[in-house]
Amino acid sequence: MAASEDSLRRALVEKQSTIESQGNAVRALKASNAEKKAVDEAIEKLNALKLEKSSIEKQLQASVGGNPGSSVSKEAFRQAVVNTLVGRLFFIPSFKIYGGVAGLYDYGPPGCAIKSNVLAFWRQHFVLEENMLEVDCPCVTPEVVLKASGHVDKFTDLMVKDEKTGTCYRADHLLKDFCNEKIQKDLSITAEKAAELKHVLAVLDDLSAEELGTKIKEYGITAPDTRNPLSDPYPFNLMFQTSIGPSGLSPGYMRPETAQGIFVNFKDLYNYNGNKLPFAAAQIGQAFRNEISPRQGLLRVREFTLAEIEHFVDPDDKSHPKYSEVADLEFLMFPREQQISGQSAKKTCLGEAVSKGIVNNETLGYFIGRVYLFLTCLGIDKDRLRFRQHLANEMAHYAADCWDAEIESSYGWIECVGIADRSAYDLRAHMDKSGVPLVARERISEPKEVEKLVIAPVKKELGLSFKGNQKKVVEALEAMNEKEALDMKSSLETKGEVEFHVCTLGENVTIKKSMVSISKEKKKEHQRTFTPSVIEPSFGIGRIIYCLYEHSFYLRISCMRMLRKIISKSLTAAGISHKIDITGTSIGKRYARTDELGVPFAITVDSTSSVTIRERDSKDQIRVNVEEAATVMKSVTDGNTTWADAWANFPHHSSVSAEE
Repeated sequence: MAASEDSLRRALVEKQSTIESQGNAVRALKASNAEKKAVDEAIEKLNALKLEKSSIEKQLQASVGGNPGSSVSKEAFRQAVVNTLVGRLFFIPSFKIYGGVAGLYDYGPPGCAIKSNVLAFWRQHFVLEENMLEVDCPCVTPEVVLKASGHVDKFTDLMVKDEKTGTCYRADHLLKDFCNEKIQKDLSITAEKAAELKHVLAVLDDLSAEELGTKIKEYGITAPDTRNPLSDPYPFNLMFQTSIGPSGLSPGYMRPETAQGIFVNFKDLYNYNGNKLPFAAAQIGQAFRNEISPRQGLLRVREFTLAEIEHFVDPDDKSHPKYSEVADLEFLMFPREQQISGQSAKKTCLGEAVSKGIVNNETLGYFIGRVYLFLTCLGIDKDRLRFRQHLANEMAHYAADCWDAEIESSYGWIECVGIADRSAYDLRAHMDKSGVPLVARERISEPKEVEKLVIAPVKKELGLSFKGNQKKVVEALEAMNEKEALDMKSSLETKGEVEFHVCTLGENVTIKKSMVSISKEKKKEHQRTFTPSVIEPSFGIGRIIYCLYEHSFYLRISCMRMLRKIISKSLTAAGISHKIDITGTSIGKRYARTDELGVPFAITVDSTSSVTIRERDSKDQIRVNVEEAATVMKSVTDGNTTWADAWANFPHHSSVSAEE
């Protein structure tokens, strides 16, 4: 916990204790019929302590709940932003005339223009600058692809239900909201309790269904809408299921990410790139996630735009030729050690983080630096942008390192870009499932003798048996790993035939001894064959755009209100009777209204430094500085000078349209 917040909470507890003691002292004095002077002094001391407590509460509230750089609350600021965005058609709820659907939004004309500009800059900054290969793959994905990637079995969130109404909620969000609400709004909790709640937030992603359920019960969390008890958490798959074709026999899903389309095309992309590594493929497209209880506007939706990069690299050499271009960048970084110890993000030199091993390798560091430059060039406030490293319990077992670019908004810190070193997991998963070798090759300078497994399909025999499916069977046989191949060899030698599953056919076939030769031979190897690692930056475009809106938004009206009060106060001090007219009618109508009343002069606040003064009979206007307005009026109304003098001494202002 930040030291300032910790000290404020402790000071608040101590002040409350002192107030209670002083209150007891006042009651004791009254009960003993003490002198009025003694009672009054005790009450005065009590009131002073209450004022001090109020001051501490305001400081604490600003520390944990205020919008950065503003006295406006986060909720009020957010509502002002959303009202403007919806009112000006940046975005609106989809299907609004039918009541809308949670988690679905339409972009209006200005929203489309901004999104188009953001995507154009993304292409310029990444695809063109890095000479990436851009692809565009279907949104509908066969089940077999997502089964191989793990999405069918593991792409879930934990859900709870209102036990009476059946309304569903995302379990971790309820716990997260409870902790944030207590930290930000319950100023009476101790520093120790606040630290406990912050620890829960830090390990939230690592809690099992049982642990999450225990915390929900421990804190007495109920359904937000009804206050009814909640069920135990259970997993819910977030993918939209569909069927491909009219028969319903080919299941599929709306893709939850665009990355799988790139992985399954690796072999062709590698060939297109001249069989050279490293290279990167990129894709911009729609993704779909059936969120349990979508909220937070554009930040959590059921259909959204992703821009993803898959950078394929030799796992034994993750250096990057352009790394030096970003090595000297300094920005807020939040390594896992600082998170665990309760520290805050600190400005760190990227090169130092890579050299110390905080960031796993140069290529990952390079993309972190490029993401920082992309976001700040867009307009994201660099002081409200941090790169947070995944805790060990957040990362998949195969990942080498993962960082999230998080942007601070009125909702807190929002993950907008994920930058992960996914090792070779994805390509291996699809290679194992499809039977197609998704590998790279590198010539070696000195050939070496190695014992290699040789799988030699007999294409003539396979062609006679499988005809048009021969190629798929051959590819599946050649893609077997050593254990699978040796098991097949043993079965063929003892039984003469074996059942073999060909994933690309979706069925088992019978392989006979005459169809394939499997052996181990000593061979001289002239090239190295390996599965590339993948560095993946993944951008949530809608989230970035919303944070950009917030970082660009400010209220200008407050300045005019302040000037109006300053001028009113100076006119009152000068003894000049006046009335403030802030009705919504046009300025011309307001002039006409005061003319009918016989009011000789009108002051209009139309800039932050000067005002116009209008004379009723001539309708002439002059422009004077804000500080001079009351002095000019005092001089003219007292008869010390005339309007003609003022007209001669100050710049003229023309407002024909207003008079008309």
